[in-house]
Amino acid sequence: MAHSISSFLKFLKSEIVLTVAVLLAAVSSLIVPPDQAYWDYIDWDTLLLLFSLMAVMAGLQKLGVFSRIGNGLLRNIRGKRALLWTLIFLPFVFSMLITNDVGLITFVPFGLIVLRLAGQESLAVPVVVLQTVAANLGSMLTPMGNPQNLYLYAQCGMSLPDFLRLTLPYTIVSAAVLFAAVFLFKNGKITYSPVSDSSMSSSEKRQLMLYALLFLLCLLSVAKVLPPLPLALAVALVILLLDRSILLRVDYALLGTFIGFFVFIGNMGRIEAFRSLLSSVLEGHEQLVAILASQVISNVPAALLLSGFTENWEALIIGTNLGGLGTLIASMASLISYKQIGRLYPQQRGRYLFLFTVVNIAVLMILLLFGFFISS
Repeated sequence: MAHSISSFLKFLKSEIVLTVAVLLAAVSSLIVPPDQAYWDYIDWDTLLLLFSLMAVMAGLQKLGVFSRIGNGLLRNIRGKRALLWTLIFLPFVFSMLITNDVGLITFVPFGLIVLRLAGQESLAVPVVVLQTVAANLGSMLTPMGNPQNLYLYAQCGMSLPDFLRLTLPYTIVSAAVLFAAVFLFKNGKITYSPVSDSSMSSSEKRQLMLYALLFLLCLLSVAKVLPPLPLALAVALVILLLDRSILLRVDYALLGTFIGFFVFIGNMGRIEAFRSLLSSVLEGHEQLVAILASQVISNVPAALLLSGFTENWEALIIGTNLGGLGTLIASMASLISYKQIGRLYPQQRGRYLFLFTVVNIAVLMILLLFGFFISS
């Protein structure tokens, strides 16, 4: 019994955002008792598409696809700055398609291995900080780059070209800032032996082809060509036949967090006093409120919460994406990098948090100034 309680408390501590979402949903249900409207609160299409993307990415990651691509890009690199640019822009570019979480889960450990092999382990903290910023900013470009984009894109009714036109300028400036940041490091030659990749078996190659096909179907669903339900059914069926262990890698806590916040937002939207208050606070300040709210509750819950009280979708999309910069919890994906550093270099946690905060605030200020410039 004591062991079960300890395990449960450990789970609550590790999934604090899910815990908060469930508590908020439970408390709000005391004010607005459950009824048939609860079912309509939940955006099932977003959940089904998010499940499909996470499952397909988990399959590709298990096959080592992204690490193989990164290793191939590094084979002919001999300069320190070229190495750093590659390590930083791998999560920046890939997060546009594979989400910021998967980008960091894949390329932070990969980057740490590469730095060690290149004799540049002293750069682990600043490089991981920049990789984390890169993943959060690169994911801003596309609807599938992060969970809040996927949700807001489904809600706002924008076409894919319109969404890209909104986020592309910020993405370009972000790339320029990251590129310039590498000049803060001294250049020099390095000796690097690429990590050896074992060749894929015929079975793994067949799996890769099927996962690639499923990913294409995910893209069609994001483009609103294919409905999310048949996509999710196809993904679940194929993975059950290929490797059912992949389904255990899906972040169900994130899906649960979405459901908890959907219920909370739906209930609070039925309380006139709360709806009027939040709507009045948001009016004309959607981007700023989204950024500030993200610092406290992270950008995914902020997007879910604020979307119920404003239709200024452009400000909300930019605000929650820029809001991923700042505190460690502003984007929950950032915790992935922190855990990696904490596990391998526990004595560097304080230095990492300090540098992470300074870099995030600096980049956030640059992007806010850019946003002010293009809107004036």
